[in-house]
Amino acid sequence: MKRFHVHVSVEDLAEGIRFYSAVFGAAPAVEKPDYAKWMLDDPRVNFAISTRGRRPGVNHLGLQVESAEEMRQMRANLERAGTALREQTGVSCCYARSDKYWVTDPAGVAWETFHSLGDVPVYGESHDAQAGSFAHAQEAGCCGPRAGEAPARAGEAAKQSCCS
Repeated sequence: MKRFHVHVSVEDLAEGIRFYSAVFGAAPAVEKPDYAKWMLDDPRVNFAISTRGRRPGVNHLGLQVESAEEMRQMRANLERAGTALREQTGVSCCYARSDKYWVTDPAGVAWETFHSLGDVPVYGESHDAQAGSFAHAQEAGCCGPRAGEAPARAGEAAKQSCCS
């Protein structure tokens, strides 16, 4: 069963935790110095906030799946949507290791489909394709397209993300 995912960038994490804990009637399931996440069943949502974004507001939306089979089904759905798709496997992002697909919708909103494989002790890492090495994502908001990137359209190359 899928879970809707929302990641919001905030300026003040403590104030964000206070506010969203009151709204959801629950404390975060995960709390780090720069990140908090609520795994809610009513509504069924993975709601995360962090201070890692480029600016406050919605960082990205997505769908979290529970199995490799659901990932295969989501890939087919995303390909039918006719937008460039970026695949990432075993990437560390938001204190978790995941397999992911990234697309950008027609309005320019980044969408992440992911299957979490386990927890990791760091916020994220970014793969530098030219250097072939991993570096911690210190400045970019993990995850999603970098600031100033145009939305990907069908037939265009998929855009890099901080976790790419």
